[in-house]
Amino acid sequence: MTDTASTTWLTQEAYDRLSAELAELSGPARADIAKKIEAAREEGDLKENGGYHAAKDEQGKIEARIRSLTALLKDATVGDAPESHGVVENGTVVTAKIAGDESKFLLGSREIADDGADLDVYPQTSALGQAILGLKIGDKASYTAPNGREISVEIVDVETYTG
Repeated sequence: MTDTASTTWLTQEAYDRLSAELAELSGPARADIAKKIEAAREEGDLKENGGYHAAKDEQGKIEARIRSLTALLKDATVGDAPESHGVVENGTVVTAKIAGDESKFLLGSREIADDGADLDVYPQTSALGQAILGLKIGDKASYTAPNGREISVEIVDVETYTG
């Protein structure tokens, strides 16, 4: 596993799930939206055709997701979660006191966890992720939030992600 910003660690299950989503979007979903656009186009004046504009918006969202998934899967490292050694790494579950409140989260891509996961996910490229990457249990750091506030963080525990 590498820690470069362009590489995303994924479990095999997450990789398979995202690959299936990409196949669906690239094939049947693309064909379906093209049919919707064509049907709406045949209704006449495109300026006031709500169905046409809705279908074009949906097409834009599908194409954006296809681009996102293609880039993600191309650069993904697939394998088991890194074994926890008490050090915060991409793909580990971290328990930390953030501004005094204890929080448990996964450090990595939001795509790792499935939609049913009860775990918050913070990317390693986020301000929090950058501040804690490489820290050990008991280490303290701080980061600047988007609102400009300085927030303190203390690592309480680091665990192996089990999915």
